[in-house]
Amino acid sequence: MSQARTVEAPLLSGQERDAFLARVRPGVSPEDYGKIEALCAALPKLVEMIEQEHMTMRKLRQLIFGAKTERTDQVCPPAAPPALIPSVPKPKRPGHGRIKARDYTGADWVHVAHPHLQAGQPCPLCSKGTLRKQKTPAIMLRITGAPPIAAKAYELERLRCDTCGWIATATLPAEAGQEKYAPSVGVMIAQLRYGTGVPHYRLARFQLDLGVPLSESTQWELVAPLAAVVQPVALVLVALAANATLIHNDDTTMRILELRRPGSDTAAQIDPKRKGTFTTSLLAEVEGQVVALFFTGWQHAGENLTALLRLRDKALAPPIQMCDALSRNTSPEFTTILAYCLSHGRREFVSVADNFPDECRYVLDALREVYRFDAETKEQKMDPAARLAYHQNHSAPVMAGLKTWMGEKIDAKHVEPNSSLGQAITYMIKHWEPLTLFLRQAGAPLDNNRCEQALKMAIMHRKNSLSYKTLNGARIGDLFMSLIHTCRLNRVNPFAYLLAMANHPKEVTAQPSAWLPWNYPKTETASALDHDPPALPA
Repeated sequence: MSQARTVEAPLLSGQERDAFLARVRPGVSPEDYGKIEALCAALPKLVEMIEQEHMTMRKLRQLIFGAKTERTDQVCPPAAPPALIPSVPKPKRPGHGRIKARDYTGADWVHVAHPHLQAGQPCPLCSKGTLRKQKTPAIMLRITGAPPIAAKAYELERLRCDTCGWIATATLPAEAGQEKYAPSVGVMIAQLRYGTGVPHYRLARFQLDLGVPLSESTQWELVAPLAAVVQPVALVLVALAANATLIHNDDTTMRILELRRPGSDTAAQIDPKRKGTFTTSLLAEVEGQVVALFFTGWQHAGENLTALLRLRDKALAPPIQMCDALSRNTSPEFTTILAYCLSHGRREFVSVADNFPDECRYVLDALREVYRFDAETKEQKMDPAARLAYHQNHSAPVMAGLKTWMGEKIDAKHVEPNSSLGQAITYMIKHWEPLTLFLRQAGAPLDNNRCEQALKMAIMHRKNSLSYKTLNGARIGDLFMSLIHTCRLNRVNPFAYLLAMANHPKEVTAQPSAWLPWNYPKTETASALDHDPPALPA
C-alpha cells in the first residue's frame, strides 16, 4: 500500500525570492513578470490561511475568491413552506429594468421646437381649440459610440511663390487651440486609470487599435501636471475630513515595487521593520457632504487616522470612528468614540452556517430585523436624534434578546467556546459595546460597508495593474481616487469636475476651497457635462 506523502509549500526567504525573480525577469515580458512577482508575494499568505487552526473550506474559498452572497436566505435556507400556502412574490429590486431618461445627466440635451406650430395658435385639426405647451416634452435618446481619446488633424494649405520662394500657409482655425493635447486628454486618462482601473498599457493598446496612438509615457506626462493642479483641493478635503463628526477607516494590501528593490530611490524611505504596504480608505461626513481619502504606503489605517486627527481642531469633541476590531485600525494617540462594524460580527456566523444552520439562522434573523429598522430610518429621512430614538425603541430589544441568547449558549455549555460557533459568539460578546454604539450615540452607523465599498477602487487597481511602481505614483493614484470617489459619493460628474480645474489652474491655486466637488464654479464646458436634465415625469 502506498503511503501518502506530505508536500511542503515551496516557501522562499526574502533573499531567495529576490534571486529567483532576478533570474526570471530577463526571460519574460513585463506583464508576465508582474504576475509572477504577485504570485510569489501571495503564496506565503495563502499557506498561512490554510494553516490557521479553525480554517474551513468555506472560509478559504471566501478568502481567496470572495463570498458570492451573504444574504440570510442564501446562507441559511429556510424550510420549504407548506404547499397549501401560496408564496408571495418578492417586490422587484430597485436598480433593475429600463434606465430613466432623467438618469442621462451627461447627455447633450437639445431643445427642438416644433417647425410649424406654436403655443397659442388655433388647432389645425379641429380649428376650435387653442394649442397649449405641455409641461413634459417628448424624449428621444440617440446614443453614439466614440473613442475615449480622439484626434483631429488639420491640413493647412501652403502656397509658394515660384519666383522668390515665399510660402503662405493657411491660418489655423481658432477652435483648434494652441496645444497638441487638450486639457481633457489628461482628465480622461486620470478617469480611466484611477476611476475605472484601466492601466496605461491597456489604454495604449486600445488607442493604437483606434488609430490614435497614445503611449504609456505620454499618458503619464499628461497626468502628472494635472495632479499638481488639483493637489491644493485635496489638501482642503483632508482638512475638512480632520474636523468631521464621523470617520470610517479600513485598509487593504497594495504593492509598491520600488519600495522592495534594494538600492532604489524609495527603498530607504520604508521602515526596515515593516513587512507590508497598504492602501487606507478614510470616509468622513462633513456638513452633509462625504469626503473620501486614500493613502498608500507602509502605514496602517490607524496610523493614517492619527496623521489626519493631528489636523483636527482641539476644541472639537472626539469623532465617531467606524472600523472593524483589528487593533491596527485605531489611533494610539487620539481618543475616538469607537464603533465596530456589525457586518463583521454577522460575517463570523455566515462563515460557520454550514455546520450550525439553526443557531446561525437565529442570529442572522435578529440582525436582519435591526438592518430593516435602519432602512426604515433612511426611508423616512430621520435626523440623527430621531434615528437614535427609533433604534432604541425597536432595535434595542432585539439586540438585548440576542445577547441573552448568546450568553445562555455559552454559560449552559450548549456551545463549545473553542468551536467555530463559540468563537463567533465570543467575538460578538467581547466587542458588544462598540458593536452596538448605534443604540447610544446619535449618528453612529451600523457597519463599515461604505468604507469597504470605497476600497474596491484600490482593489480594482490591484487586480488590473498588480502594483504601483514608485511611491510617487502611488500618491498620485491616491490623489485622483480621492477626488473621483468624493465626486461619486456627492453625485457630481468627476470628469466635468476635473476638467473644470484643468481649465482654470491659476484660480484653483489661488482659492482651492472654492473648487470643492460640491461648490466649484460650473464653467460652460463643465456645465455641458454636469447638469440636470429638463424636468421629466416621474
